[in-house]
Amino acid sequence: MRLSSPLQTVTIFSSLPKTLVSFDGQPQSQYLQLSKPKRCLLIVTMRDRSKNPRPLQKGRNLSIEAIQTIQALKRAKKNEGSMEQVFDSKFRRLLKLDMMAVLKDLLRQNECLLALKVFEDIRKEYWYKPQVSLYADMIKVMASNELFEQVELLFLCLKKETNLKADIEGFNALLTTSISFNLPKLSMECYYLMKGVGCEPDRSSFRVLIKGLESMGETGPLGIVRQDAQHLYGEFLEFLEENEEMAVSQ
Repeated sequence: MRLSSPLQTVTIFSSLPKTLVSFDGQPQSQYLQLSKPKRCLLIVTMRDRSKNPRPLQKGRNLSIEAIQTIQALKRAKKNEGSMEQVFDSKFRRLLKLDMMAVLKDLLRQNECLLALKVFEDIRKEYWYKPQVSLYADMIKVMASNELFEQVELLFLCLKKETNLKADIEGFNALLTTSISFNLPKLSMECYYLMKGVGCEPDRSSFRVLIKGLESMGETGPLGIVRQDAQHLYGEFLEFLEENEEMAVSQ
């Protein structure tokens, strides 16, 4: 509820006794005589909260430098000379977390080619370590924007990375994206890559692959994946029906 006036007056009265008691317990009115309490005014100013500054967008965690860099990159994306100047004067001066924040925000905005250029620069940093989950995010955005040539280039970069960690969640996200966009070849390459880096496919991996390849009619790759799954989980692969049973029970 808004106040009719920005000022509110509160009157405070003193409640102190007029006569104090000395240390021997006797009343000593002559010890200290207090004057008659006086009224005082306390001024409280109510500020209109509608004028408070608000965050740029809920959920975004970008520094001012990162925001300025994103804006400068978007302005310069049609001019190669200006673009390189922005990288030198702004992007390469950012901290690691800010660089990653810029990349992820460009992906969020579907600034695909800018994001690729930023990622290319990040890979040159001394602290860079390949993450399957990051590649999965980028490939999903590229595929969503029908940039399938860039999807292939990114996956080629992923295959050339050294010291890839066995990130099962990242690989499963990549498998889901490749199946969702009807990319059976990419799905199988991802499957072989995850096995090659010591990331053993789990039930979710096989469920996505088997159901996806089956729906696309890819009988050859489907036979290979199903055989591997049966070797690990038994002939009947009961886990393939888990999602359907859960959906029915809910």
